Amino acid sequence: MRDSAFTPPTASAAAPTPARRSDATRAAILDAARERFAADGYERATIRAIAKDANIDPSMVMRYYGNKEGLFAAAVTLDLQLPDLAALPRDEAGRTLVSHFLDIWEANGELTAILRVGVTNTAGAERMQQVFRDQLLPVARQVCPDPEQVPARAALCASQLLGLAFTRYVLRLPPTVALAREEILAWLAPTVQRYLTAPHP
Repeated sequence: MRDSAFTPPTASAAAPTPARRSDATRAAILDAARERFAADGYERATIRAIAKDANIDPSMVMRYYGNKEGLFAAAVTLDLQLPDLAALPRDEAGRTLVSHFLDIWEANGELTAILRVGVTNTAGAERMQQVFRDQLLPVARQVCPDPEQVPARAALCASQLLGLAFTRYVLRLPPTVALAREEILAWLAPTVQRYLTAPHP
C-alpha cells in the first residue's frame, strides 16, 4: 500500500542538473566580479575577494576563467556608444569619431583596463575583437564608399584609435600624454577621415 505521506519530487523540485549549477555558478562569479571591479578597479580587485562575494571557493573562479584577466574580459561589457556617422556631414566623420573616442577614454577607466588585458590575455583579445566586429564595423559601413573595403578601413581606424589609447593611457608615453585634445584631433582626425571615406589608393 502506498504511503500517502510520501510525495514523489516533481520536475520543478528536482535537484538542479550539473549544467544548471554550472550556469548559476558562472552567473554568480560574473555578478560579483562586475561589482568588485567597479568598486575597487582592476588592479585592486582580487580573485579571492570576488570568490568571497560569490560565496564560492577561489579555485572555481580559476576553473571557469583561468585568471583575473580572463574573468575581467568575460565580466565587463563594453558599449562604446559610437555616433551615427550617417546623420553627419560626410567630411566630419573622422573628427567626430576621434573626438568621441577621446571622450570615452578619458571618462572610462574600464577601457584602459580592457586594452591592457587585451594585449596580454587571449580572452581579453577576443573581447576587443568582438567590440571591433559588433561596434566599429557598422559605423565604418555608414560612410565607406566601397562595402568590400569596410573591414580593412575599420581596422585601419582601430590602428590609430587603439594606438593612441595604448600610448597615452597604458604606456603613458610623456609626449603623447602631453598632447592637448585639439592637437590630437588636428593630427588624427584627417587620417581617420581618409581611412573612412577616401578613394582606394
